[in-house]
Amino acid sequence: MRNLKLLLLTFVAALTSYGFTSYKNDFFEIAKQIEIFTNLYKEVNMNYVDQVNPAELMNTAIEAMLNDLDPYTVYWNEQEIQNARIKNSGSYTGIGAEITSTPESIVIKNLIKNSPADLSGLEIGDKIIKIGDIEVKDYNEDAGELLKGSPNTEVVLQLKRNETIKTITLKRGVIKDKAVPHSELLEGKTGYIVLSQFTRTASSEVIEALQNLKKEGATQIILDLRNNPGGLLSEAVNVSNVFIKKGTLITFTKSAIEKYNSTYTTQNKAIDTEIPVAVLINENSASASEIVSGSIQDLDRGVIIGSRSYGKGLVQRPKKLNYGTQAKITISRYYTPSGRCIQALDYRDGESIRKDESEYTEFKTRNGRSVYDGGGVNPDIEVNIEKESKLIKALKKENLIFDFSIDYVNRNKELNIENFETNRKIVKEFRDYIEKIGFEYESDTDKKIDELKEMATSENYINSIKNSLEDLQRQLDEEKQKAFQNETETLDKLITENVLRKLGYDEAVYAYYTEQGEVIKQAVNILNASQDYNKILGR
Repeated sequence: MRNLKLLLLTFVAALTSYGFTSYKNDFFEIAKQIEIFTNLYKEVNMNYVDQVNPAELMNTAIEAMLNDLDPYTVYWNEQEIQNARIKNSGSYTGIGAEITSTPESIVIKNLIKNSPADLSGLEIGDKIIKIGDIEVKDYNEDAGELLKGSPNTEVVLQLKRNETIKTITLKRGVIKDKAVPHSELLEGKTGYIVLSQFTRTASSEVIEALQNLKKEGATQIILDLRNNPGGLLSEAVNVSNVFIKKGTLITFTKSAIEKYNSTYTTQNKAIDTEIPVAVLINENSASASEIVSGSIQDLDRGVIIGSRSYGKGLVQRPKKLNYGTQAKITISRYYTPSGRCIQALDYRDGESIRKDESEYTEFKTRNGRSVYDGGGVNPDIEVNIEKESKLIKALKKENLIFDFSIDYVNRNKELNIENFETNRKIVKEFRDYIEKIGFEYESDTDKKIDELKEMATSENYINSIKNSLEDLQRQLDEEKQKAFQNETETLDKLITENVLRKLGYDEAVYAYYTEQGEVIKQAVNILNASQDYNKILGR
């Protein structure tokens, strides 16, 4: 109880140190609620019928409180803080694999070529079921942490591959995760640069790639930000600075607290302010990716191609707490040079609500083109194949496209990068695969029909409208079948990406993009047509 009182007094003192005047309206209400919570916490710990874990109880309370805000305001323990530092640095000690966790195993989703995981014989699609002496299914925490360790230390993995159990010993190493994993000179003197994340080395890697491509003869550039989730805001400004002159506003932030209001301008001499630029985005391009694409669009510095970006216009800042923990708190919204905030969702009582297009506000680019807030960055040239419908998102959420692709490669032993050809037949096989495992796509309309059935049953109307509801469900099922047909091209693309990655790492996927990718084709076409390029930019 003495410790709980000390906690309350510490909180009150900290609150007071911020300035009583600023918080006087809420001060007593906050102190009152903290005291109520402290007493409740004590009573539950002392009197609950079963034994409780005080730390777990408090973590639950913290997470529930933050869940009521937005998904980016989170509590970090010491390990999570370290993970964030590693992610931003682009260098870490581990095995060099992208993983995803399931209740039963850790699945290898991707491999860095020549990494410890790759050299040890691990393959994409492998399911790790045991790490050392620990069964993954029995481990209550994040089993992926067990793969980390000091450089040159060994770890023994038991895994399942195509229903066969294997044991592999690998030696951990220092992994350098490149922000620019690929760049090349395409035909027609078009330089192609993939920027996959905004780590501390993002801008320097883009500069190096650009300079090398120009030496090889590049006279126009494609910057690929598709599937880039973002990262450091400072690096977003620096990457924009590669193409935009010094002293130009790239973004600014607004907050409820004045000291967090900031403007971010380019600080360095640009590498090339004249070279034609096409930026590729999709629905998984978020945060820092949207600062770069949004500023390039607002300043009419290049053409944006693909599908509407994710729409994350919020800025977080870490705040130190006790015992080495932190809170990452949303402190402000960021705005592109035209003044628009591209945040696509509002958060009310913990629920996310997508903004309606009728709520969008019009803004003007430097050359007077119309752009809009509230829904991510809308491309100048839209490519349907990059859009993800709710059906596609449901399939990806269940990992069904990935699982089918791995199974397809495993069943076709003769398959390699040279003889694999994308075709519509593979989509038919995928349809058979998900039907066999019993996947059912439940649309929002399905949910509403179920609600209507429940309501009609409770109000004794079900017998009179039963036939109508069955007809409605039958028509909906027909429309869902059409939805599958409409997604044939996108499914073909996604399956091809997964198959090629399994056969030849990310390199094979980039080769597919540059040889057959629809988005890159359109980017090259518009860059080659200077009159159309300038017309889009309002020149």
